[in-house]
Amino acid sequence: MALVFKIVPAALWRAAERAGIFTGASVDRRDGFIHLSSAAQVVETAARHFAGQADLLLAAFDGIALGPALQWEESHGGALFPHLYGALEPRAARWVRLLPLGADGKHVFPPLDGTEK
Repeated sequence: MALVFKIVPAALWRAAERAGIFTGASVDRRDGFIHLSSAAQVVETAARHFAGQADLLLAAFDGIALGPALQWEESHGGALFPHLYGALEPRAARWVRLLPLGADGKHVFPPLDGTEK
């Protein structure tokens, strides 16, 4: 199983849990797909796009289970990033964890290798 990750404001994710569907944040809806990251990319994604933001969650999904709607596409820097062309079902998350800020102002990540349930 190859996990892919979504960093999301807690309030937005909780609303998606109540609705049973996550259609993305405003940037996802604008771009036409849900931006995800691999384990190797998610720390940099947090630093680049969510620096200093509190009240975030990290949701992990089985990339294979997302099926053909998950496409690996080149970003501006040339790296391949996972993009989901469709909605996410919150109940499909392998796990969802708080993504707190550490004393240094950087986000503190749980293990990203799939060992955390």
